[in-house]
Amino acid sequence: MLKKAERPKSLGEVVTARLRREIVEGEFEFGQALSEAMIAARYQVSRTPVREAFACLGLEGLVHTEPQHGTFVFTMSAAEFAQLSETRSILETAALRHAMSRNPKALVRTWRQIVSDMRAALRNGDAKKYSGRDGDFHEAIFDFATNPFLAAAGHSFSAKMAAVRHRQGSEPDHMEKSFGEHSDLLGLAERGDVEPAVELLQRHICQKGESFWAGSRTIPKSRWQRISELAE
Repeated sequence: MLKKAERPKSLGEVVTARLRREIVEGEFEFGQALSEAMIAARYQVSRTPVREAFACLGLEGLVHTEPQHGTFVFTMSAAEFAQLSETRSILETAALRHAMSRNPKALVRTWRQIVSDMRAALRNGDAKKYSGRDGDFHEAIFDFATNPFLAAAGHSFSAKMAAVRHRQGSEPDHMEKSFGEHSDLLGLAERGDVEPAVELLQRHICQKGESFWAGSRTIPKSRWQRISELAE
């Protein structure tokens, strides 16, 4: 049986994927203004696919368009991040219970490879690679839970979380603490200790933003949204 050929991506899809990646990886700052002309010139395309990209990424929450003001990269306050973490905790801990019940061997096998890659990235000081594999670690939980509705709920804010994760990844202390917790989660999964793994995952998620929001770090303010100071 012949394999069905994949449909070539449209220019709008290509621009959307590139802009998504650059926002996630920190090429644009939180709250930075994005004009159709600027992105069109950057990618050497017309404004039409850029307009399509803005619409798609707006649905993902990565950009926000305000009439008469323009389009901006999303911003997030400490309180909003806490709410996101709370939601992640609810969904990921439920997914982890399912994954460890339904596909424990596959989860452990995948996590072992990811943790090995994270160790190498940490050793090489490759923050971008580390952050990407960190995201893969959490995505695997949903993959092996084998519940498409649970996965869809988790994926609804995965791009936003990836953007924050990539910015956290530049903090050496965060990377070391993160790696230790991911290694511990792998060890618990290998032993089949479901509830201790769930408890650790919950702490890992809910405490994840502490290093990112600590000190004097703030998110740039856009013209359409004023963010209060995040540090106490």
